[in-house]
Amino acid sequence: MAPAPGIPAAMERPHFIGIGGAGMSGIAKILAQRGAKVAGSDAKESETAEALRALGATVHIGHAAEHLADDASCVVVSSAIRADNPELARAAELSVPVVHRSDALASLMGGLRAIAVAGTHGKTTTTSMLAVALTELGLDPSYAIGGDLAGPGTNARHGAGEIFVAEADESDRSFQKYDPEVAIVLNVELDHHANYASMDEIYESFEAFTGKIVPGGALVIAADQSGAVELASRVRGPGTFKVVTYGEAEGADVRVHKVTARGLTSEVTVLLDGRFLTFTVSVPGRHYAHNAVAALAAGIALGIPAHNLASALGTYTGVKRRLQLKGEAAGVQVIDSYAHHPTEMTADLEAMRAAAAPGSRLLVVFQPHLFSRTQELATEMGQALALADASLVLDIYPAREDPLPGVTSALIIDAAKEAGAAVTAVHDKGAVPEAVAGMARPGDLVLTMGAGDVTDLGPDILARLGD
Repeated sequence: MAPAPGIPAAMERPHFIGIGGAGMSGIAKILAQRGAKVAGSDAKESETAEALRALGATVHIGHAAEHLADDASCVVVSSAIRADNPELARAAELSVPVVHRSDALASLMGGLRAIAVAGTHGKTTTTSMLAVALTELGLDPSYAIGGDLAGPGTNARHGAGEIFVAEADESDRSFQKYDPEVAIVLNVELDHHANYASMDEIYESFEAFTGKIVPGGALVIAADQSGAVELASRVRGPGTFKVVTYGEAEGADVRVHKVTARGLTSEVTVLLDGRFLTFTVSVPGRHYAHNAVAALAAGIALGIPAHNLASALGTYTGVKRRLQLKGEAAGVQVIDSYAHHPTEMTADLEAMRAAAAPGSRLLVVFQPHLFSRTQELATEMGQALALADASLVLDIYPAREDPLPGVTSALIIDAAKEAGAAVTAVHDKGAVPEAVAGMARPGDLVLTMGAGDVTDLGPDILARLGD
């Protein structure tokens, strides 16, 4: 087993602008664990900031030019950092090199056997499943994930093993920087409308990503999703990597034979090389079962025995915000979902519907994420909410975007009502716990859904239910 490499050149004293972000903090943690002198800034205090300080990093709150040390070896940024950031301006004055997050992550993977997990949905879950399973098998992988594991409680780790598992982000084309031995493509859909104007642009971006697979490597790709099937047809041929398909389609190389819901878990049976293999996935829903099968196929492509990997995948207990049970009060379970694209929303609502007891209702608190996404997908979001018994819809969470004229949550609410959904607009987030308490009955499931700060409402809802 090859030893894990040390600190990449120019990363000895990195400064991260927005160090608390899911992707940025992961890279910072790995560098700190490798011995780099890590510093950075973030807009507000957080558990992530504290975790970084515990690893020896210096974390400033707020953005100011003086936060950038004179001896910084580089400044790491993500696509979300604006050009007028004062620390970025200070870096230019000091002639400190500016490195994109994806280049920093690519440098950490150097010399290791990389698995890059891509797709419009499911990246965090699948990356997490692999990280947990490989750790369970004693392979001590490094990993960088876009969410915190429910088990180890972190989004990144420097391991002594030869495998590095990374979530590969297509939103800004940064996943094209990596050179994976195994690439996973879970699905290909139009999203990130600020960066992609058409499906053709999406396909071209994913083709560039798969083109970076190292000679002799493998592409693990879904056999059931139309965008993935189209991508597979585009990249098949006398290439330098093999294509491994997974899913329920008749000709899939790793075929999903059966998924059986068992409350908040699933039992999955796959057909592999003419033999059936059954294992448990400790999260509900068919789409999470497919994520586990993608992880299984990727591990097999690295040479890990299938039965060992299947058993280890059963130890995965979830990721924060991916159908995470926040608690129960007055007989009502409150569950948190990161779903913000209609496909994800539909998948999570169907999973919860399958997990619910007979007679239980599914109540949703949905916060749309980004004006651009709402402008393009409001109708589909509204249609997804029709799968719930009742929904409260909050105002749009802007994240990095400025408002767009005429784009509000009303577009989603109108579409939801058109689809027959029971939907209510709530403009004051603080009014949600009281509203939910007035709706919920014992046995109901309440789902807080969205990629913004709707997740903060879970404890408040539980407290109000318990009054």
